[in-house]
Amino acid sequence: MLSLLWTLAAFVVTLGILVTIHEFGHYWVARRCGVKVLTFSVGFGKALWSRQAQDGTVYQVGIIPLGGYVRMLDARVDEVSASEYPVSFNAQSVSKRAAIVAAGPIANFLLAVLALWLMYVIGVPSVKPIVGSVTPQSIAAQSDIETPAEIISINDRITRDWQAVNLALAAELGNDTVTIQLRDDNNRVQDVQLAITNWRLSEEQQPTFMQLGLEPFRPQPTLTIAYVADDSPAQRAGFQPGDKILAIDGTPQAEWSQTLEAIVSAPAATKLFTVERNGRQEELLVELGQRSIDGQNRGYLGVEAEGTRYPDEYRFVHEYGVIDAIGAGAKQTWELMELSVAMLGKLLTGTVSVSNLSGPVAIAEGAGVSASYGLVYFLGFLALISVNLGIINLLPLPVLDGGHLVFLAVEGIRGKAVSERVQDIAFRIGGALIFALMAIAISNDILRLTA
Repeated sequence: MLSLLWTLAAFVVTLGILVTIHEFGHYWVARRCGVKVLTFSVGFGKALWSRQAQDGTVYQVGIIPLGGYVRMLDARVDEVSASEYPVSFNAQSVSKRAAIVAAGPIANFLLAVLALWLMYVIGVPSVKPIVGSVTPQSIAAQSDIETPAEIISINDRITRDWQAVNLALAAELGNDTVTIQLRDDNNRVQDVQLAITNWRLSEEQQPTFMQLGLEPFRPQPTLTIAYVADDSPAQRAGFQPGDKILAIDGTPQAEWSQTLEAIVSAPAATKLFTVERNGRQEELLVELGQRSIDGQNRGYLGVEAEGTRYPDEYRFVHEYGVIDAIGAGAKQTWELMELSVAMLGKLLTGTVSVSNLSGPVAIAEGAGVSASYGLVYFLGFLALISVNLGIINLLPLPVLDGGHLVFLAVEGIRGKAVSERVQDIAFRIGGALIFALMAIAISNDILRLTA
């Protein structure tokens, strides 16, 4: 329950920041252009809070936190007196109206730069992209990759951490090949070319590198117990965090993989565990549980093992000075924008399936998880979603900012506005398309939750 509340709170905070910044972009430029703003709303529906400022603008927070709006004086929908007509939206030049419309997405891009700037100033604890193993029968297994090896670059794009690897590989989706440059422990550099002609993103929410078969290096678990699950066979037998497994049925245990095999291969069996606790040996008789995995019964103990420390040479802090962080934030924002546009194009061409679309549930989960990891990770997630929101709003669909910009471009070329009838038809079509995409995204969210 607590986890659900945390996720919902993180979702509301994320959406609140994104919507407020987006709408403030519209609001700020509208005021600079001399347009009268009637309402600035974060959220839709009944107002939970509202206040009217001296300039007449009503600021409010709606009960439905799934968007927001800025309502400007407009003679096409409001009764406007002759004295107020010059401050109405429709009375402005095409260039001013275009600036007001474009200001929302631009504000989202600037928010991404700011969030990434702050993230890099604080510093992001990261690990180098070290390939620990290659999945058998995978695309990566078709090439001769010696592990462990650090991924230096992908098609000449520098990859300092696994996030950079994930984004770089996503950008190559749909190409015939991708060249990965690796460096082994002896500092030897190797270029490996992977054939990815038939590679498509799977419906599972896995990073791109794992889908290709590149498994990150992970510290090996020890024989010391870190966690005991509630109401598990281990808890009923008296296991405690800190216990070190020495033997099972008298067989000495050398590593966790040996212990794991002894457990999973004996569903519902009774086993005698010898453990070391506070410097003394104790024996615990355990009746293992069982679980069905892929149609096979597997033994179950209900513990998690402590991991060995990640090597210091594999860890680093991704950090910049106050000035350099501006360039780093702007560069990554641009890369995220390029990737978002590319992925939309691949969605249209079928290279990326609509089953990969995510909706508000996935965003809420991402917000909750990133916030639980700490501020720097939440800032990175906020930047990613902000860029995506800005790009989506620039799509040439009439209900979005991009659609309004298309109408304004046509008006600028023709010298007169697009007829209301044409706009009405376009808005209906655009609304239907957006509704269909949202329905697919939400359906995908539900399917992932119930899978």
